[in-house]
Amino acid sequence: MRRPEQLTFLERVYVPEVIRGLTVTGGRFWRNFFLHIGHQVGIARGTSAASTVQYPEEYLNYGPEYRGSHRLTLKEDDSVRCTACFLCATACPARCIHIVAGAHEDTTVEKYPVRYEIDTLRCIYCGMCVEACPCDAIRMDTSVHPRIVGYTREDFIEDKSVLMWRSRTMAEKGEGALMEDMLDSYRRAGPSQAAAA
Repeated sequence: MRRPEQLTFLERVYVPEVIRGLTVTGGRFWRNFFLHIGHQVGIARGTSAASTVQYPEEYLNYGPEYRGSHRLTLKEDDSVRCTACFLCATACPARCIHIVAGAHEDTTVEKYPVRYEIDTLRCIYCGMCVEACPCDAIRMDTSVHPRIVGYTREDFIEDKSVLMWRSRTMAEKGEGALMEDMLDSYRRAGPSQAAAA
């Protein structure tokens, strides 16, 4: 970045720079406007114009690096892989993970999470919990953004059963099933609740 004394007179006045910025923004707006009109009448169909995705009726597929909703991974016997080591809760900068550990009936397993909750209103979706987990028990690879329908704080707290359900659904129906389930719940909620989302 240049220091103020290195700026030219026109750059220090700011007006030409503001006009230049508006030219870029306005140029893109008018280009897309006329391209969309042209597409409607059959002109310039080969040239793509920017468009808005009409969510939730349409949605883009998220890439593999997307940090979606959390899920707890499962062992082969359908039990939770988490060992309640508290590393995810310790690494979390938002302090949104709450774990209560308990002794496991199986003597080969030291402990397990009796209660595992994530407060999604506090979560910043940084992925630190995933990186801190030594046994790959928590993931954010669901390709689903968090649900945004609720009226109380408790509606946004995801407990162990919800987090395990996501893994079961992905294993049974595939990754896209979670997104379809979320969109179905929005459709069933009706237009008034979907508009609030």
